[in-house]
Amino acid sequence: MEIHYNKKEDVYDQIISKEEFSQIYEMYNKRVYKYICFRINNHYAAEDICSHVFETVITKYHSFSPEKSKFEIWLFAIVRNAVTDYFRAQKKRAFFSLNTLLNMVFIESSPEDLVIRDDNNQELFKALARLRNKERNILAMKYGAGLKNSEIAQLMGVSESNIGVVVYRSLRKLHKILVAGGFKNE
Repeated sequence: MEIHYNKKEDVYDQIISKEEFSQIYEMYNKRVYKYICFRINNHYAAEDICSHVFETVITKYHSFSPEKSKFEIWLFAIVRNAVTDYFRAQKKRAFFSLNTLLNMVFIESSPEDLVIRDDNNQELFKALARLRNKERNILAMKYGAGLKNSEIAQLMGVSESNIGVVVYRSLRKLHKILVAGGFKNE
């Protein structure tokens, strides 16, 4: 990604061009939106937060340094902070939604399928609520944003192997909660 500098010698503010922003937006919008939806379970609020994230990219682009981290890591740090700010403002516990993913899988559903899916979603939401916030956040980054373990590790400030262990244990824990609750995927 090319960085442009202001012409004045004493001002070295990096400015993002329309083309660069369009490219960034096209490349990351869906992943950012999915991550936010996974974390907050509210599509309307997710749209607002997503807009805020990309506004922040424009206004804070000058602070991005390729020497410090990859652009994707910098971007998802902004996204994670925006979600944290949302929860602080809401003052309620974090849930993440799999509705977006399920809607892609079940594109055309019969009324019976919709009832079963809604029942399954409720069970899944209850099970997810029993996970720790860190576990939900890592699962959302992995499956919502599609980040690699190494990228999540860099964002969280832990080792890549630690992320792999947390993902594995969280999914195992989620499975046990669902089975113990009598969940049957029909």
